[in-house]
Amino acid sequence: MGSATLLDGLLEFIERSPTPYHAVDNIRRLLLEAGFEALAETDCWPPAPKAAFVIRDDGSIIAFRSGRRPLLEQGLRLAGTHTDSPCLRICTRSTQASQGYGQLNIEVYGGALLYPWFDRDLSLAGRVAGSGADGEPLAALVDFRDPVAFIPSLAIHLDREANKGRAVNAQSEMAPIVLRLDESAERASFDLAGLLCARINAADGASRLAKALSWDLSLYDTQPPARVGLHGEFLASARLDNLLSTYVAVRALLESDGEHATMVVCNDHEEVGSVSASGARGSFLGDVLGRLVEAEDSSNAAFSRVVQASLMLSIDNAHGVHPNFADRHDSKHRPLLNGGPVIKSNANQRYAGNSQFVALFQSLCERLDVPWQSFANRADLACGSTIGPLTAAELGIPVLDIGVAQFAMHSIRELAGSEDPRHLLDCVRGFFNRLG
Repeated sequence: MGSATLLDGLLEFIERSPTPYHAVDNIRRLLLEAGFEALAETDCWPPAPKAAFVIRDDGSIIAFRSGRRPLLEQGLRLAGTHTDSPCLRICTRSTQASQGYGQLNIEVYGGALLYPWFDRDLSLAGRVAGSGADGEPLAALVDFRDPVAFIPSLAIHLDREANKGRAVNAQSEMAPIVLRLDESAERASFDLAGLLCARINAADGASRLAKALSWDLSLYDTQPPARVGLHGEFLASARLDNLLSTYVAVRALLESDGEHATMVVCNDHEEVGSVSASGARGSFLGDVLGRLVEAEDSSNAAFSRVVQASLMLSIDNAHGVHPNFADRHDSKHRPLLNGGPVIKSNANQRYAGNSQFVALFQSLCERLDVPWQSFANRADLACGSTIGPLTAAELGIPVLDIGVAQFAMHSIRELAGSEDPRHLLDCVRGFFNRLG
């Protein structure tokens, strides 16, 4: 796959994946096209599935391929990412009316930068659960696609301190406007449930959703992803953290040579601590691994043998050194966009890895002629984390945290290098094919 094709596929994937549910559905389509088998956790699995995937709660997916090397002796090569991004979610009691305008009640999901959400053309997407015409339970994805909401800033004339670091109150200042109510509806809310049913049934007549009862909805920016820079050297998009890593990991799985058993784990809820059935602290990965190992050997020690013979890359974007804020980085750890994958380290295990795994990965990059970089947080700043330490602690599997450098992490629109997806694909595919 050429770089242009990879970037085109990446940007299309991000644009079509406004929520984790849509991201997983798009991954499902890619895997089915490549001949992977869909498995359900509630079913009996074939004795030794060759290429298959499992979805949990619509927002997390695990895909795997068997290898020529014995699983019990060589273990797996795994890549872990996450499908969620910080955003504005719609509350259960979703609508309100104020000053003649219909608005949505929101809550902040994850550590979002709030200011960039103002003055954007926003749409609405997510999952809706309800019932069909016969009362049977139904669930469907929805994506309005069109800009249907807007969070206007207060004019500078009414807030002369706006450019002096004023805090944003998410409760009182960020309810998006979605329509102008007529005077008779001044105190009434609008029918969001009816709008959701109409939109879903118009997009997919087979859904036949008669009543929307509950929903997981997010706002998102309708501005499409784009290459920017005088030479197109950057990628500007929503959700680069972490759909860039997710798409590249899936592509690497599809392009792996089948020498090792390989697996990609895409978890939901990383941005809020991973504490869910489908998050990295849940049982999803352990359950799937257990069933695969049991198909090979049901002895008590088999699972531990496979885990200890396995290696995992936790792939999540890294902080590139911002030219306007270079002092926020340690002077010896300043990753550049388009500088290759970043190896992340932290003495307090906020990132996973050890010197042996770091050396293995560096050697792999050198053999593949892929540049690599290092990141460690300033000693006087708190460090973020990833699914890496959680997975390592839950399963005991050796994990290394890596990712490409980016700017504006957790903003509604982020920036990464246009060369880095190719660098990342080369090293993840090489990890699947050659390492070990």
